[in-house]
Amino acid sequence: MTSPTPRPAPLADRSEAVLSRLQLLVTRKLDGLLQGDYAGLLPGPGSEAGESREYRPGDDVRRMDWPVTARTTTPHVRRTAADRELETWLALDLSASLDFGTGQWLKREVVVAAAAAITHLTVRGGNRIGAVIGTGGGVSTPARRWRGGPPTVGPGVLTRLPARSGRKEAQGLLRAVAGTAIRPGRGDLGALIEMLNRPPRRRGVAVVVSDFLAPAEQWARPMRKLRVRHDVLAIEVVDPRELELPDVGVLPVVDPETGELHEVQTADPRLRQRYAEAATAQRATIAAALRGAGAAHLRLRTDRDWLLDMVRFVAAQRHARTRGTTR
Repeated sequence: MTSPTPRPAPLADRSEAVLSRLQLLVTRKLDGLLQGDYAGLLPGPGSEAGESREYRPGDDVRRMDWPVTARTTTPHVRRTAADRELETWLALDLSASLDFGTGQWLKREVVVAAAAAITHLTVRGGNRIGAVIGTGGGVSTPARRWRGGPPTVGPGVLTRLPARSGRKEAQGLLRAVAGTAIRPGRGDLGALIEMLNRPPRRRGVAVVVSDFLAPAEQWARPMRKLRVRHDVLAIEVVDPRELELPDVGVLPVVDPETGELHEVQTADPRLRQRYAEAATAQRATIAAALRGAGAAHLRLRTDRDWLLDMVRFVAAQRHARTRGTTR
């Protein structure tokens, strides 16, 4: 008698197992490479005055230290000590375009991985972290309880997960993110970011994770508005096939948000060149919009070690905060 064919594990069980392995990886790597009393992706917007340093392009002019500037005749800005109790908000884009990947990871897996790393860096300092998740549309529904599992979401839903502190609460948030189903239909990245602007919150850190493939005019203004009150980090998730096409003959391509099917003749070198040039221009437009909004910009690729890229980014941010002359 043959044994019955094993049934595949439910989606929730599989996502829980993947999330457990992912958190172990994040904890080992980040704890090993980012030592210090207070580690974070961005400096805390502290309230206590610290030392002064020379002004560098991109510094907030509202932090100019005019007495030191007058004494030294060199522009200086006043540094602030990072608040120990910081509130971090994640805006996670899980629209249909994120359900794609030709590298080691799907783009949605990189989004979840980035959320896990940011959550780990946040809660280790006893801080609060919350999230808004977009699966398309622009209809907002509250989700007051998420500790026990993912919220009930549907097409065209923006979900808010309240900011809470503690590792147990952070685990529940990550389970909610990992268990959120990607739905068909266009997402509204601008509306997702706007959820971090309303209602107004205490000054903190806002992290937007998306592929930013929506037109820049849709989300650039909310990003600029968000930067007025918060330190903003934009994590751009990219797949190599979005940058260049391989030479594989006729390639059927489906728009995941509209369902439109196109057949592309990738054997044509001129078509591949035009595609690469258009992709380069698109990424340059995204980078310029993020730079114009004053957001720090981190690009993660599905064919690279995303965790190593995050570690390098954090190290560069910490180095940028400590270099320069202090008075």
